[in-house]
Amino acid sequence: MNGSVPAGRIFGIPLRIHWSAPLLVVFLGFGLADQTLQAWVPGQPAAVYGLAGAAGALLLMVSLLLHETAHAITARRLGTRVDDMTVFALGGVTRMGRPATPKRQLAVTLAGPLTSLALAALAIAAGLGTHHALHWTLTAAVLLWTGWANLVLGVFNLLPAAPLDGGRVLQAIVWWRGRDRESAERIAGRSGQVTGVLLSALGAAELLNGAAAGFWLVLIGLFMWSAATAEVGRAALVGALRGLRVSHLMSAPVVTGPDWTTVERFLADVTARTHHTAIPLVDFEGRPSRLVDLRRLTLIPPPDRAQLRVRDVATPLTRCALAAPCDDLVEVLDRIAAPPPILVLDAGRLVGIITADDIERTARRRLAAASRSN
Repeated sequence: MNGSVPAGRIFGIPLRIHWSAPLLVVFLGFGLADQTLQAWVPGQPAAVYGLAGAAGALLLMVSLLLHETAHAITARRLGTRVDDMTVFALGGVTRMGRPATPKRQLAVTLAGPLTSLALAALAIAAGLGTHHALHWTLTAAVLLWTGWANLVLGVFNLLPAAPLDGGRVLQAIVWWRGRDRESAERIAGRSGQVTGVLLSALGAAELLNGAAAGFWLVLIGLFMWSAATAEVGRAALVGALRGLRVSHLMSAPVVTGPDWTTVERFLADVTARTHHTAIPLVDFEGRPSRLVDLRRLTLIPPPDRAQLRVRDVATPLTRCALAAPCDDLVEVLDRIAAPPPILVLDAGRLVGIITADDIERTARRRLAAASRSN
């Protein structure tokens, strides 16, 4: 996700924190300290309220992280590729491949909300236990608030609307009952669009009535509508590409460049021979070794281009998206961690390349042809 930074690993899965997540901690911490906790447990010093509010906000962020970790671990155990997890102000997102069956998708999807509901039960039980043992304290209040927040998170996430977990559940059920995967994704996406509009309208009405909480409903609704619209578009694109092999889209022959040359020489000699912005590199023996982005090369200061080797600023082949000519295109798109371009290899030889433009152009052409035939 753009705007996020690496923050370590959890069970070997890369974790990223979006810039909005710390803002949420500050916002929630201030709201808890200044309003909620003072109303629930009056008469405490301001510094104590501040510490308790910060603790509650951090507990909620940890809860969001555990929610996403449950998705990721379940997916990995069921054989689905997991790329990374990102926590941001409106929740979290786990980048992963698509589960191979509706049963696996259902298991991966339900892992998150069930974790949130379990955390809600634990926090509420701990809060009530603390209250009975120590009477009404800030500790009990923070625990009960954390439990309530996780309960809301778990229940809200089960709404049958993409991109929420409930939308994935709806998609898995529709897919399970015999519809193709893309149709199920479109149904869940349409539900998400409707839900997003309704939430935004409800939030706008609350804002007009003077309720500041309506701002969050508008924000969540707009996010849902945008994400659901993207999912509907992706489902249409994947459906249009269904049945195609990699060889049907790849461009060949491929313009390549030597990985040992300087950036200055590379820009002068190679870029004029291709319209692609990503160019494969080959080693002394002609074997593909790396992929270089021309946009990255142009950002290098001119004085440095004569000394810097192009291979030093290129992506190693091990981190590139790779496929064979006979591979099913949709299966390749599902399994690759890196975005296009896709380098097409046959027995170790570079025989073609597929760019994002190639994929979009082919999908649009096939969608237009299908529309005319209907």
